[in-house]
Amino acid sequence: MHNTVDQTIRQIEQVLRGKNLAIRLALASFFAGGHVLLEDLPGMGKTTLAAALARALGLDYKRVQFTSDMLPSDLLGATVFDQDSGSFHFHKGPVFTQLLLADEINRTTPKTQSALLEAMSEHHVSVDGQSIELPQPFFVIATQNPITQFGTFPLPESQLDRFLVRIELGYPDARSERALLQGTAGRQLLEQIQPTLAGERLLQIQQQVDSVHVSEALLDYIQALVAWTRDSSELQYGISPRGALALLKVSKAWAYMARRDFIIPEDVQAVLPSVFLHRLVHAANSASEAATAIELMLRDVPVS
Repeated sequence: MHNTVDQTIRQIEQVLRGKNLAIRLALASFFAGGHVLLEDLPGMGKTTLAAALARALGLDYKRVQFTSDMLPSDLLGATVFDQDSGSFHFHKGPVFTQLLLADEINRTTPKTQSALLEAMSEHHVSVDGQSIELPQPFFVIATQNPITQFGTFPLPESQLDRFLVRIELGYPDARSERALLQGTAGRQLLEQIQPTLAGERLLQIQQQVDSVHVSEALLDYIQALVAWTRDSSELQYGISPRGALALLKVSKAWAYMARRDFIIPEDVQAVLPSVFLHRLVHAANSASEAATAIELMLRDVPVS
């Protein structure tokens, strides 16, 4: 199974060169059963990464472009009267898929953002008083432009907390950008990606990740990191129990991808920034302050 995971990463890297860390973090989030927030400037490859992941994982995939005039029904679907049958029928919206790309999620209003929140947390939607289950597995990859850009609605803390990890792609290195310019990387290669972890394999990996061993000393280390955020004068408030659990889940997936059935401190340290940063932005008033706090935390908290 590990060979298959490595093959999946190599396939996606042919499309998105030089982004091994981002690809691994996204896969780790899926293996842990969580959602991904991609935040970066337009044109950095966010939608390309989402499409490549969907193909490699063999998931049904839909993309929704969020806008300021988008309504919850545009995402969830609506009940429509059928004159021929004389009855009402529910027409499912794009959220009924296995992997949903919520493109530029911070360009839509809080009302529509909230509609997605229920789907992400409960794996079902409520329409006209009825609860309708979503397909399984169900993942959301949301892209977000920096909130300083015109016409954006910052995501509230409650919705940010629903994303297991936050990933930045950044500018490509010179070699990767040259491959893009030469046509040997990029979206045009998406068709070459073959599903390698579809169906039962993906479910098996999620079960194996869940069974990765965590020692008492490792739990002590995770709790010490979380306690640092709650006691720090650098932050207004600390990481919640849900955030601590998120760190544990992604650390397990990271250890699994490293071909281990147990977590080591390096696993926690590798994934912690992507798990904690978006949960601490509001606590630190800015992303740069939150990043600085994370650096201090990793330096100050001793490994158990």
